Amino acid sequence: MTIAASGMAAAITSLTASASNVANANSSGPAPGFTPVNAQSPASVYQPAVVTLTSMAGGGVSATITRSSPSPILSYDPTAPFANGQGMVAVPNVDYATEAVNQLSARMAFQANVKVFQAANRNLDTLLNILV
Repeated sequence: MTIAASGMAAAITSLTASASNVANANSSGPAPGFTPVNAQSPASVYQPAVVTLTSMAGGGVSATITRSSPSPILSYDPTAPFANGQGMVAVPNVDYATEAVNQLSARMAFQANVKVFQAANRNLDTLLNILV
């Protein structure tokens, strides 16, 4: 049951990271190497989250969130107050198709681990009924 619970926690972490990437995909910031004169501009652009799954000793999985590097790509937006001389701003390197696959994978992983958890729970209940 603890292995399935760790799988569910890892799936939740993956889904949360992907949702954060999608929510911040349209944010922008100053291009690397450019210091804007407007003090109200963002200091840097959002860095997409990447989840790394690691096997744990004794079974289970652990999820670690890191930030992708290099994350920003340049986009043309001359109306932004922090655009450089060529009208370029930095935007997060987020691919919607990849994020959709990540979200579907996290959902399926969560569902599979719930089924394993339920099966283990049924087996435990059966064992306890036999012993009583």
